[in-house]
Amino acid sequence: MSEGLSTLDKIYQGMYITVLIILAVMLFACLIRAVRGPRVADRIVAVNMMGTMVMVMIAILSLLLKEGFLIDICLIYALVSFLAVTVISKVYIGVYEEKRYQSVEKAEEINGEGDKQHGNI
Repeated sequence: MSEGLSTLDKIYQGMYITVLIILAVMLFACLIRAVRGPRVADRIVAVNMMGTMVMVMIAILSLLLKEGFLIDICLIYALVSFLAVTVISKVYIGVYEEKRYQSVEKAEEINGEGDKQHGNI
């Protein structure tokens, strides 16, 4: 009977390692998207996805190593990842608003100069 459990444990270990390798490849693909992403929104989504995958990898490592404290680390990482994505989003919104404000100012400046040239003001 103990031999059956060790075989089952070997199957689980092989499955955990396979899933970890697949997640590592997917994590690398998200890293490429975060670096290359054509828009900032793509980068934010990629960073959020990377955080989620790292949390899953930590949970799988917890099962593989049979260490319960790794779940606590996973929860802390979830909080830090959430805060990081929130801060990055807030910074992006601030940059977007600033660019929009500058473009409105330029448009008003161009319109104002055109009216001065024509003697309307």
